[in-house]
Amino acid sequence: MPARRSRTDAAAPGLHATAAAAATLRRRVLLAGSGAAALLLAGCGFRLRGPQALDFATLHVNTPAESELGAQLRRLIATTGTTRVEEDAERADARLQILSNNRGREILSLTGAGKVREYQLTQTLRFQLLGRADKVLVPPTSLLARREYTFDDSQVLGKEQEENLLYRDMQNDLVQQLMRRLAVARRPA
Repeated sequence: MPARRSRTDAAAPGLHATAAAAATLRRRVLLAGSGAAALLLAGCGFRLRGPQALDFATLHVNTPAESELGAQLRRLIATTGTTRVEEDAERADARLQILSNNRGREILSLTGAGKVREYQLTQTLRFQLLGRADKVLVPPTSLLARREYTFDDSQVLGKEQEENLLYRDMQNDLVQQLMRRLAVARRPA
């Protein structure tokens, strides 16, 4: 007895072609929309944040290159492409002086039993930028970062690692803020 084809089997090739055409149309609309969005963003002046050019060819940093902060600053200054770090302060066009870099931890809340539930971490970076002949380009400025985290006595090691990660994240934020301040500083005419 010959096999009977059901209605769905007969209609399947037509449905498959329609689904493929719809997928192709969706893909074209998505590509066109992506292209239009890219044109709009380019037209409004939007661009991703990257290394920012500094107004001086050489910069002295008074923080040791071996410290985490000193290494990070030197790395970011090198990526600007316009400025290099000069180890001799007398030969540099400008001198970045890190006046202080302080960390702190405060209790935010306690449990009913009097145990710490939350901490607030703070990090303050204070700096100034001097030009030749001690001309002040950026006066002493303080930058502040804060983070909060919950604490659990039963996970002391994990919470210590979390605290270290938060401090590292805060330092990255502060260094990025510092680099943006340096990017707008101009040499005296």
